[in-house]
Amino acid sequence: MTDTDPLSRPSVGGLQSIATALKAGEPSPTPTVREFLEWFGARRRGQYVVRAIRQSLEHAGLVSQPDFESAYIDARINFVPATASIKASASAVGAADITAATSLTMEADEPISIGIADPTYRVSKLAAANNVPTSVAPDRPVTDAVTLMLSNDFSQLPVMTNERTVKGIISWRSIGARWALDRKGDEVRHYMDEAVEIPADRSIFAALPLIVERDYVLVRAIDKITGIITTSDLSLQFQQLAEPFLLLGEIENHIRRLMDGKFNKEQLAAAKDPSDTARKIDNVADLTFGEYVRILQEPNRWQKLGIAIDRTIFIRDLDAVREIRNDVMHFDPDPLPDSDLRTLRKFAKFLQTLQSLGV
Repeated sequence: MTDTDPLSRPSVGGLQSIATALKAGEPSPTPTVREFLEWFGARRRGQYVVRAIRQSLEHAGLVSQPDFESAYIDARINFVPATASIKASASAVGAADITAATSLTMEADEPISIGIADPTYRVSKLAAANNVPTSVAPDRPVTDAVTLMLSNDFSQLPVMTNERTVKGIISWRSIGARWALDRKGDEVRHYMDEAVEIPADRSIFAALPLIVERDYVLVRAIDKITGIITTSDLSLQFQQLAEPFLLLGEIENHIRRLMDGKFNKEQLAAAKDPSDTARKIDNVADLTFGEYVRILQEPNRWQKLGIAIDRTIFIRDLDAVREIRNDVMHFDPDPLPDSDLRTLRKFAKFLQTLQSLGV
């Protein structure tokens, strides 16, 4: 299913079954967010998927805890009955009316909320914030900490007595500073600094300066440490977020270069949606990605490019990129699937090859 497809009816019925089971005192299932999305045939939390799932939850009188949109994609969630008012609102909506593209209103002109979550990109959505860190006890020999950091390529370790209690942080910096000042000792506690923590619901952008300054932050959720975010984790996260945009920008520039000067204004404008009368088309840069596909699908127009490659294969791959682009431009919180990222990389490399050959 794509983000614009309607919900499958078995998923709607499945939530109703969960609601019935909860009323009977049975425990809630605890799928991961990823597994929950699969119930609806989805892979990512795109805007249409989220809207449709929220409508289904509301119809069943349920909410997820934690919220499925703000939780890390591999975190587990459960289901609890919604408030009485939400149940009453949901009961006015029939399952047949629930689709990914429609909004819900009650018959009596009373608006019904679909429960849109806080759009802030929270620390809790990062994988590192949901991976319980390796730690060391304060009374352990300092060689234990050194060995753990060397063997795992860590720059720091939280010093903890249990999953809730943090005593400090030991790092190569804290060890080196004390050795330089001849303040040595045998145990971890002799080399630890004060630890820095942030709550899991903190905005990632609010946390950035602290992570850059201190090289890490510990993440606390429900009164226990759930992860540690380092500058290396941030680099990886922003690569995952930025790479699709950079690849799509490069691909679009290559397509414009291939088409530039090959078509007149009338031919370019003919690819525009006839209902889109306000937009003026003067050159290739004024076209949308879908319009690139529409122009090049025509054999006579394809020939104007003057490249000896198969049109059908090229258009198939270009259209696949268009679909990925539509997904990326919705700014979904989840990273692209590896298969989609490979598609972008492969097509960008193909266009690079054409350029290197003088096409």
